Amino acid sequence: QVQLVESGGGSAQSGGSLTLSCEVHGYKESSYCWGWFRQAPGKEREGIAAIDNEDTTDYAPSVKGRFTISRDKARNTLVLQMDNLKPEDTGMYFCAAEKNPWYQHCSGSSSVYDYRGQGTQVTVAS
Repeated sequence: QVQLVESGGGSAQSGGSLTLSCEVHGYKESSYCWGWFRQAPGKEREGIAAIDNEDTTDYAPSVKGRFTISRDKARNTLVLQMDNLKPEDTGMYFCAAEKNPWYQHCSGSSSVYDYRGQGTQVTVAS
């Protein structure tokens, strides 16, 4: 069973940057969609970025051009680089994984996954 542990959340000023990391444990060689989603108080869960085993990426319109998702395969780590942060980026961020045995497109806007971490808080001040 895949286990995910996030780190790197915190506070930033509007226009600033933060980097989130997610350690992946229990992963065995097979096809997955790897992604990040977030949830702000009183709002619905929002998928923001995804990457597949071939490192093809996809992003939600709200973060495209500002966030970058990547995989450090040597360290079994998923990374979300967040630049030009805005107050509306505030929320709890979760890394996640979904089995993808048919090698389908991994949508950055998806928030439905088989596994997720415990979350890390991101707060952006204006």
